[in-house]
Amino acid sequence: MYQVKQETLSFTTRDGVRLDADVYRPQSNESFPILLMRQPYGKKIASTVVYAHPIWYASHGYIVVIQDVRGRGTSQGEFNLFAKEIDDGFDTINWLSHLPGSTGNVGMYGFSYQGMTQLFAAATQPEVLKTICPAMVAYDLYHDWGYENGAFCLQTNLGWAIQLAAETARLKGDINAFHKLYKASRNLPLSDPIIAYPDLMKELASDSFYHDWINHPYFDDYWSQLSPKTLIDKLDLPMLHIGGWFDPYLRGTINLYNAMKTKSIYPQNLIIGPWGHLPWGSKIGSKNYTKAAISFVDQYQIDWFDHFLKGKEIDHLFSQPISLFEMESNQWKYSKKWETIQEKSYYIFSQGLANVKDDDGQLVDNIPDDNVNDIIVHDPWRPVPSLGGHASIPSGSFDRSQLDERFDIITYPSDKLTEDLSISGTPFVRIYCTADTESFDICAILSEVKPDGKVYNFSQGYIRINSDKLPITIALQPTCIKIKKIAV
Repeated sequence: MYQVKQETLSFTTRDGVRLDADVYRPQSNESFPILLMRQPYGKKIASTVVYAHPIWYASHGYIVVIQDVRGRGTSQGEFNLFAKEIDDGFDTINWLSHLPGSTGNVGMYGFSYQGMTQLFAAATQPEVLKTICPAMVAYDLYHDWGYENGAFCLQTNLGWAIQLAAETARLKGDINAFHKLYKASRNLPLSDPIIAYPDLMKELASDSFYHDWINHPYFDDYWSQLSPKTLIDKLDLPMLHIGGWFDPYLRGTINLYNAMKTKSIYPQNLIIGPWGHLPWGSKIGSKNYTKAAISFVDQYQIDWFDHFLKGKEIDHLFSQPISLFEMESNQWKYSKKWETIQEKSYYIFSQGLANVKDDDGQLVDNIPDDNVNDIIVHDPWRPVPSLGGHASIPSGSFDRSQLDERFDIITYPSDKLTEDLSISGTPFVRIYCTADTESFDICAILSEVKPDGKVYNFSQGYIRINSDKLPITIALQPTCIKIKKIAV
């Protein structure tokens, strides 16, 4: 491994804006490929909440460049969510391809916003960009990030918007606004007349993307022009796709992987661990998935870059390109394809008290003849709290047995399992449901009931209902779990 030195370099974009980057370079006279990460949170952080430090990557023989995007960190310009990442990404890659001591070959890595900047840069098809490793991204910004089945992703969207707004205030020197926004990020302002649109955002973050996301509740041109889906039709290069079973953007990761797998002539590898958005460790929620769950992404990425940027033969990358962590068995499952082996349907049965008695509602194998409607009342004074899953913070699997005792939650347990049940893929729930309001959100949750009565969620989904069209189909979070039979 190489010793590493660090320096800060800058270049000027086509429209005259200076962008700054920390560059980590092996101390050697050799030429090295470049690894680029473009991010909005401050280049010193370098996504070390989930990745090894850039020094570690550089020590493996790479020039690692961590860049502040336009208007963030020390870079000049105005920050406008994703708006300039295509041009700035292309200009950055062109600049780096001529960096002294480099081979001219570039790869990119990063998660979340840093994953999106990879897709935007790749959309311009720069010749020297040989591969990217997008983690936890949106393929369709509306459906995969801003809204889930038409339901606004309030906690993740508002929390992120306040975080970015606080940093904007700090960079502008508005200390009062920064402190108010920072405080709000620790305790979201959910007491305003319009919960999803707090006054704080209007008063202290008038330039935030959040206003656009609220004012565009349906997919339209605004979302289309910011979605990688509409920008990368002609794109084709090797990609390493990374996601987590409890990450809010897993839909985007899988949708991007499927789109590229269908059309690409290059390898498309997929890793999904039992992780939320961060960190990528063994524990999430109240579950411990053992040391087997700890991220191996750093070493995997080095192997990936060694192959595509240095020409090394790394056989294990391509013999089984899909790596899925199976929860509960706590094992990685490796395969050439991710396909559904067998689909199975269960049916809801109730005598009308499934929200009251834990033995009234049932999940059965055959269509019941004499179902009775279950009726619940939503009381805005005591709404059902969120608990784990992919759309809440903290995310993950929690014991929700006490929560399920509420009379505004309907439960339909199955019989005790007589054999192990493996679930892999996207579960769907199809129900007949009406309400006495013009629109409403509904949530469906799949959970495992343990012998001691504890109930652990492992997949859930949300949908906004705006019409009386029935039945309602809810796509839940993709999952991979092995539920063990109950010993008798």
